Amino acid sequence: MKNVELTQGKITTLEEFLKLSYIEESPAWEYINKEAIQKPMGGGKHSLLQKRLVALIDGLGSKYEAFPELRCTCGNRSVVPDVVVIFSNQIPLDDSGDIISSGIDFAPDWVIEILSPAQSQTKVTGNILHCLRNGSQLGWLIDPSERSILVYQPNCLPDLLAGKDILPVLEDLNLTLSVDEIFAWLQRKN
Repeated sequence: MKNVELTQGKITTLEEFLKLSYIEESPAWEYINKEAIQKPMGGGKHSLLQKRLVALIDGLGSKYEAFPELRCTCGNRSVVPDVVVIFSNQIPLDDSGDIISSGIDFAPDWVIEILSPAQSQTKVTGNILHCLRNGSQLGWLIDPSERSILVYQPNCLPDLLAGKDILPVLEDLNLTLSVDEIFAWLQRKN
């Protein structure tokens, strides 16, 4: 993971950060507290959970869509959560009807982060809280090593869920999912 201090004469604003050619490199760069930070690579567990969550949410046929690694820029921060879920009507389109490649300029309805071994839980939690302060309705922080999920919702304390605990989802989604069911996706089936 690389950090670039944003000092006088270098990048000092979000607008300058967003013009940089390298911010969409893999792994993507984020702008937090006037600092450009490259996200660490997720690894196998991270990738599998991300893939399954997107497929599950999109497979519901609801009015929401899930996106992996979509840039979300709002409130003087630009982050790239592992999964974002947004109302289909909010997907930004260009004049020809194609999705805009630069991401969204608002907080997603639901933000999901999957903690990687090299990631700071504090920074990831900060990104989730930032999204909630700017309009997100729900945030999950999935910790594969602890087999637990911290759930964040506006105006209440976080919940630490594990085992057979049922996870809250967006109100309009017809989905019942336990923490155990999510981590069962990591088991190799013969």
